[in-house]
Amino acid sequence: MLIGMAIMPHGNEAVYPPDEESKELNKALREIGSQLKEAETYVLISPHNVRLSDHLGIIMAEHLIPWLPFNDVEVPVEGEYETDRELAELIFKETKENFPIVDINFATLRGRYSRFPLTWGEIIPLHFLEKRQIVLLTPAKIERETLIKFGKALARILNNYERKVALVISADHGHAHDEKGPYGYAKESEEYDKIIVEALKNSNLEMLLELDDEFIAKAKPDSYWSLLIGLGVLKEIPMKSSLVTYACPTYYGMASALFTKT
Repeated sequence: MLIGMAIMPHGNEAVYPPDEESKELNKALREIGSQLKEAETYVLISPHNVRLSDHLGIIMAEHLIPWLPFNDVEVPVEGEYETDRELAELIFKETKENFPIVDINFATLRGRYSRFPLTWGEIIPLHFLEKRQIVLLTPAKIERETLIKFGKALARILNNYERKVALVISADHGHAHDEKGPYGYAKESEEYDKIIVEALKNSNLEMLLELDDEFIAKAKPDSYWSLLIGLGVLKEIPMKSSLVTYACPTYYGMASALFTKT
C-alpha cells in the first residue's frame, strides 16, 4: 500500500544548513522522515545514480552501498541498504511491456557480490529516513506523457502491494542561481523554482506541463522528469501536500513536500 510520496532534496546544505531557510528545510525533512516511518520499503527515484539516455532503470542489485558523497562532504547514513527484490521484480515485470525500462544488476545476479553504489542523490534523502529496504529507480529525459503514464502505473503497483511503501523523489531544482556557480546565472532558475514551490503548495503538479523545453534547459533542474512521474502518481492516487519548504543557499534550489492521501 502506498502511504505517501515525498519530494526531498539531495544538497549537502539540507543536512548542514547554513541559513534560516535551510534550517526550516532541514526541520521539514526530519518531520517527513518521522511521518514515513511506517513504510516497510522506500521506492527512491534519483537522478544521480546510473544514467540512461532513453530508458528508465530499476536497480536489482541486492546490496546498496553508500559510496559517493558530493564535494567529499560525508553525510551519515545507516551502513548498507538492501533492495526489496520482490517489489523491484514486480515493478519491472508489470511495466516492461509498455515502458522503456531496463533492470540493472552488477557482478552477480544474487548474493553477497550483487552490489551497487549509492551517491549523494540517494544518501542525502536516506539520511532523513529510518532505515528500510529500498527499490532504486532512475529517471530519463524521455517523452513527458510516457513519464506520466509510468507514474500512474507505478502508483497502481505500489498501492496494491502487500506491504507499506513510501515513494521518495530525490530532486533539486534550478541549478543556475549564482553566476559563480558551475552553471552560471540564469533568471529561469529562479522562475522555475517559484513555479515548483507553487505547484507543491497547491498539490498541483499539472503546472509542470506549462513549461517548454527551452525554458527547462535554461533553468537547469534535475527535478523535472522525476516530478512528471510524481504527477502520474497523483493522477492515479490523489494526495494533498504538506511540509512544503524551499531554500537556495548556493547555486541550486532545494524543496521539500510530503503528499498523503486525502
